[in-house]
Amino acid sequence: MILLSSIITTFKAAYLAQMGDSILPSQRKALEALQTCRTSASPVMRAQCSACDHTERVPHSCGHRACPHCQHHESQQWIERQLARQVPATYFLLTFTVPEALRSLVWSNQQALYDHLIRASWETVRTFARNDNALQGEAGAIAVLHTHSRRLDFHPHVHLVVPAAAIDPDKKLWRTKSAKRGYLFNHKALAKVFRAKLLEAITAAGLTLPSGLPSAWVVDCKNVGRGEKALIYLGRYLYRGVIQEKDIVSCENGQVTFRYRDAKRKRLEYRTLPGARFLALVLAHVLPKGFRRTRNYGFLHPNSKRAIAVLQWLFGLDPKRLIAQLKPRPKLKCPCCGAEMVSVQTRLPPRSLQPTLRPTLEAAQAVVM
Repeated sequence: MILLSSIITTFKAAYLAQMGDSILPSQRKALEALQTCRTSASPVMRAQCSACDHTERVPHSCGHRACPHCQHHESQQWIERQLARQVPATYFLLTFTVPEALRSLVWSNQQALYDHLIRASWETVRTFARNDNALQGEAGAIAVLHTHSRRLDFHPHVHLVVPAAAIDPDKKLWRTKSAKRGYLFNHKALAKVFRAKLLEAITAAGLTLPSGLPSAWVVDCKNVGRGEKALIYLGRYLYRGVIQEKDIVSCENGQVTFRYRDAKRKRLEYRTLPGARFLALVLAHVLPKGFRRTRNYGFLHPNSKRAIAVLQWLFGLDPKRLIAQLKPRPKLKCPCCGAEMVSVQTRLPPRSLQPTLRPTLEAAQAVVM
């Protein structure tokens, strides 16, 4: 497997020379973190066997959310939190996409427009739920921002996992909508309202809209059953960067080749780029510092725990059953006796590394951040 850290080491100088002052501070920070992640330059922890007292020094992960092999534990925790909020309703996955003509403006104003993009998506769903004859109430949604296509091009869009249900706060009623035909809201109507809300927010922010904006935008609405598969899918991709290292198939002659699954053809495709250009694509999707790419709205907000618990009790829904199906976090095992090892010291300086360092995948996944 080709490590992203080795690609950064090889092409970092070329990337810095080509991009120059256009590199954002958040991208520089990500570049340094990903280059040293679990290498001899990273801090280490000392792990001790619970049975035979054998000790190992294991490199820490960088913990950066753009790293392809870090934060597995955080991803697991996010999935568990979302599954714990499951409600008795059919779920839909809605995808709100920014048209190509608007993407350069979004790129130049990421902090503000990423936020407006998420909010406009939620406000659109909220408006439809309030006006829907079957729902007539407050909706709930789990929103996740993605900024890339499978080819790693800049393609900002928001996924919303939405139950076909609403709460009427005045009458204290729980209403659901039949989804036998796989229908929640009309996707063309959703796109029209989403377009109006986002453009209004951009104008209110004092930004100039580009010319040539299309009148018809794209919103996809898909039935995802009880929602757990969609949540697990989004959670798995939430904390592991934009590309997995197993999908980097070669790095030679100044070129990097990676694979991706083409959604339309439903087959693997390959893309080859100069090393510096590949790094530019990966780092283009580093989010601004402190930006939250996932948010819960409506009755799925953390403040609604009591209401969700009441619904789960009334309808006999046990979210722990779904959580129990998730694979537990892998443990660091002793190479001598196979017993579990525990961390006894963390954040030791890199100079403490010894030749006996064992930076295996199992050890790396079990690192204490």
